[in-house]
Amino acid sequence: MLSLMESGGVGFLCALILTPLWIRFLSARSLGQQIREDAPSTHHHKAGTPTMGGVIIVFAAVLGYCMGHVGTSITFTRAGELAVLVIIASGLLGFVDDYLAIRNARNLGLNKRGKFIGQLVIAGVFAVLALTWVHTSTALSFTRVTLPGWNLTAAGWFFLAAFVIIATSNAVNLTDGLDGLAAGSATFCFGVLSIIGYWQFRHFAIYHLHSSLDLGLVAVGLVGACLGFLWWNAAPARIIMGDTGSLAIGTGLGALCLLMDLDLLLVIIGGLFVAETASVILQVLSFRLFGRRVFRMAPFHHHFELRGWPETTVIIRFWILAGLLAMLGLGIFYGDFLKIGKVV
Repeated sequence: MLSLMESGGVGFLCALILTPLWIRFLSARSLGQQIREDAPSTHHHKAGTPTMGGVIIVFAAVLGYCMGHVGTSITFTRAGELAVLVIIASGLLGFVDDYLAIRNARNLGLNKRGKFIGQLVIAGVFAVLALTWVHTSTALSFTRVTLPGWNLTAAGWFFLAAFVIIATSNAVNLTDGLDGLAAGSATFCFGVLSIIGYWQFRHFAIYHLHSSLDLGLVAVGLVGACLGFLWWNAAPARIIMGDTGSLAIGTGLGALCLLMDLDLLLVIIGGLFVAETASVILQVLSFRLFGRRVFRMAPFHHHFELRGWPETTVIIRFWILAGLLAMLGLGIFYGDFLKIGKVV
């Protein structure tokens, strides 16, 4: 428990202290956000806001994770190291995307093909290492590896893992459209995952996951990093995380759930991100098939903005939804524990 507190505390303080220094560095070099031409008119004043704040999120989370091992008996595990490495890799991909967007003076960095190829490589390498280096179970899991326990085989799990990593990274990227929306929502998800990691550690006889506490340290490190960043990112934001942060956070969320045997529970814990992605898919399908839009603008947080909701109202209400869905996931996990605990 002290290790979790240390990891989260270091991540929080690191992000809280370093973010204003990073803002000053970026501002001095005019490295600011470019706004989409089709964005709501209320967003145009944000042009020039320092971006690439995800650099601090990734650094603070990794530092928090490492410090969580100092002075404790907790050892580094391959699963924890893999989760950290894939977060860093996605952060670097996002950094390239953000930098190119600034250099080109447009809200366009890597083209869609280049970005997807980068995500595909990261997801593929993660899946291979999870299978061959970490030796992750290939069973499809909900709250534990034996539920439902269907063996996907190595090939099936590879495709599942690759899909999850790409999907979650893009889902958080789509959600990152309002000040603090993605960082605040992700905090709930990682908070729940840190609790689950500790619970899996305390009840090893049920979950048989040797790396659970180490993965919990990764999660709580991300909690601290997101909260520290949110201090400066809350509306009106003084800095934006950019793709550097959103891709890293999304990849971290997907990787942690896969390595913690929470494949299907991810859909509930990260329910807000799923809903945001679904709104985009629904919008595209509806327009292509019927020539009509379901929302005034997708992702659907912009829909509510265009209906007249103040930005802060949308953010807070979406935070509430994100928190409720994350807690629902935790409740389902605990409910299953009570059920299986009577048998073990």
